[in-house]
Amino acid sequence: MALSGTILVLRALGLGDLLTAVPALRALRAACPDDRLVLAAPEPLRGLVDLIEAVDELLPTPGLGALRRPPEPPRLAVNLHGRGPESIRDLVATEPGALLTHRHPDFPDRGGPAWRTDLHEVDRWCRLLEYAGIRADPTALGLRPPPVPTPVPDAVVIHPGAAYPARRWPPERFARVARELAADGRPVVVTGSPEEVPLAQAVAGRAGLPDSAVYAGRTDAAGLAALVAGAALVVCGDTGVGHLATAFGTPSVLLFGPTSPGTWGPPPTAERHIALWAGRLGDPHGNRPDTGLLMVRPERVLGAAAEVIGKGAHHG
Repeated sequence: MALSGTILVLRALGLGDLLTAVPALRALRAACPDDRLVLAAPEPLRGLVDLIEAVDELLPTPGLGALRRPPEPPRLAVNLHGRGPESIRDLVATEPGALLTHRHPDFPDRGGPAWRTDLHEVDRWCRLLEYAGIRADPTALGLRPPPVPTPVPDAVVIHPGAAYPARRWPPERFARVARELAADGRPVVVTGSPEEVPLAQAVAGRAGLPDSAVYAGRTDAAGLAALVAGAALVVCGDTGVGHLATAFGTPSVLLFGPTSPGTWGPPPTAERHIALWAGRLGDPHGNRPDTGLLMVRPERVLGAAAEVIGKGAHHG
């Protein structure tokens, strides 16, 4: 018999994936205020999970097939990970009292809404909850301020990395943008994961920035959040850092290539974010920069940066 009061949510993905699920997590919290909300997600995201103010417990889960079975079956399991079947199988193994997930032919008795490819990622999970009668607000994307101050106030954050080469704008273009923004007298920092340190160093070197400007590999999720929350501008591709900018209301210029900003970008009503896209779709998992992404030129990025900074549209 399911343990009353425990809701298990699976979202064992990356930074941007977590942030697009924030409205759904908040909707669950509002609809079930007396339940314990447990989120199965990667341990490195813990510092950000605390800022959502909806989750009671993080269950460290690096990916599919790694979900630990809780001591007692949850009252409800919610699949915010994907369409299945692997994610559904992981949650079914916890023997939940009820399962909320998208429909998949491998689990005909676990019916939910059909998966749609034309939805924004935020709307997808809000729609799943609404299928169960739980109202969700897709605009509830904001995070509370990080508990630590930013190490570089009012900086321009350049984040050149992305999960796949198809979404990585060339480093020499990032370097040109960084160099010209630094020439305007703005502090510029380059961020990235530990694996992206060489890329960040290459961008900083081409831009003429000092070694101290490279924050790649020096910040955890909470430290990166502090940098973005206190920044004057974020320039990056289709990555989790762009979602952080949305969450903190930090002006941003976002470079989209194989994927439309209509499915992964900031809300269309967000005036302090500009998403640049050539209008061409491609393979987001490709092993070389997408053709459409390469159509976005540094001049356009610099013009968009001047536009959002000129509006004075800073979260502070």
